Amino acid sequence: MKKLAVLVLTLSLVLVSAVAFAAEGAAPAAAAGGLTAGVAALFAIAIAAFGGSLGMGLSISKAVEGIARNPEASGKIMTTMIIGLALIESLAIYTLVIIFIKA
Repeated sequence: MKKLAVLVLTLSLVLVSAVAFAAEGAAPAAAAGGLTAGVAALFAIAIAAFGGSLGMGLSISKAVEGIARNPEASGKIMTTMIIGLALIESLAIYTLVIIFIKA
């Protein structure tokens, strides 16, 4: 897990620095603001994706556990789980939309 985190961090830094070095000779304040906004957007979507995937994993595991305990209630549990998954995913989508609007 630690190796994966280091790999993701390294790749994101390489990609961000490549964009910064490829930029034309713009004003220093504008270049710094654009890079800061890009890094902020990167962290925002990463946090939203991490939280969403963690929530989805927990909700699916609890739903399967509930179905295993009471198979007759699988219809109600499945419906509630799908609605919950849609609400969890909507938070990540809202973050992505806000990033596109702000950027």
